[in-house]
Amino acid sequence: MSKTSKTATLSFDDKTLELPMMSPSAGPDVIDIQKLYAQGGVFTFDPGYTSTASCESTITFIDGDKGELLYRGYPIEQLAEKSHFLEVCYLLLYGELPTAAQAEDFESRVTNHTMLHEQMQNFFRGFRRDAHPMAVMVGVVGAMSAFYHDSTDINDPWQREVAAIRMIAKMPTIAAWAFKYSLGQPFIYPRNDLDYASNFLRMCFAVPAEDYEVDPILARAMDRIFTLHADHEQNASTSTVRMASSSGANPFACIAAGIACLWGPAHGGANQACLEMLREIGTVDQIPEYIERAKDKDDPFRLMGFGHRVYKNFDPRAKVMKESADEVLDLMGIENNETLKVAKELERIALEDEYFIEKKLYPNVDFYSGIILDAMGFPTSMFTPLFAVSRTVGWITQWKEMISDPMLRIGRPRQLYTGPTRRDYIEVENRG
Repeated sequence: MSKTSKTATLSFDDKTLELPMMSPSAGPDVIDIQKLYAQGGVFTFDPGYTSTASCESTITFIDGDKGELLYRGYPIEQLAEKSHFLEVCYLLLYGELPTAAQAEDFESRVTNHTMLHEQMQNFFRGFRRDAHPMAVMVGVVGAMSAFYHDSTDINDPWQREVAAIRMIAKMPTIAAWAFKYSLGQPFIYPRNDLDYASNFLRMCFAVPAEDYEVDPILARAMDRIFTLHADHEQNASTSTVRMASSSGANPFACIAAGIACLWGPAHGGANQACLEMLREIGTVDQIPEYIERAKDKDDPFRLMGFGHRVYKNFDPRAKVMKESADEVLDLMGIENNETLKVAKELERIALEDEYFIEKKLYPNVDFYSGIILDAMGFPTSMFTPLFAVSRTVGWITQWKEMISDPMLRIGRPRQLYTGPTRRDYIEVENRG
């Protein structure tokens, strides 16, 4: 819990307010303005809520200046190197790394809930074949509340637990089936003898006509992608899940809302936009032209996959992702791919060019993840669904924390109104 250790004084007009300040375990102090309107008759104005703490949380911490990302206190680099995704899921959900027995039990519960209700196949087939996989996922996840009535009571701790396990277990199947549906290929059912990442890759790329063996290097890279994207504090989609949850909506509806928000190109679609940018540049000899365009304030072109809104020095996930990119590209034998050449040259420039260094435009996690997923054989339309699979555990963890918070209130942001003041209705014949 945060501690109230001191106060901040706010003076305006003829009023002076003493506002309590709260000290977190990490990060800057926070001024508690909950009673600002009641005591002072004013609101704060903070577009994008970039200076506002919307909740108290014990899950994830980011220090943008240090380039640090912690899951329950553990550095992301250590987890990506030494752990695996389902263990990270346990850590996020329950706050501690599992014992061997706890890990076995948790992984068993997830593995045995990966199948979807058979009638949901009909739901998939209601979409057009050319529907974007994210559109399919938003619809299917939202519809889960129609199939799993026994885990929609948010006031029942056991039902919340069941919903959490189901979402983590079934999201890879939903994403893989959305992919298969877009290809016109048969759905591949999950297999309980495979690990989480291998199972997902098999459901995406196997066909009934022949056996499919998942390469362990690809499975490890996929597992790392899941781990690196599992949670990221109060980002747009997580805040959307929390906002929807504050109304008492069922967990499947809340996660569907998060998926819809993630779909935006400024959020989950950044790795897709990055790869499309690399393809637009086309060849290495075109890079100088695009670099100049990026430096031109009057040119709408922007380099995607560089810099980060939160991280001010480097993205701690990018280093791990680069290692995976090197391993995957070496395995696939595509070092001479033109898009990859463009990516490597852009990376070199970003790390050496004074403009990039001054603006802190370093390659971020989206820059490398798009390259990896492309090498694996995923089309760009599947990049954001893969992000949704990764982030589901973060959303669910944040949702569970919020539901259990004694300070839970329905979200209701204020506004700075600048429209017309009161005016009376004019009959149509009298309007000039």
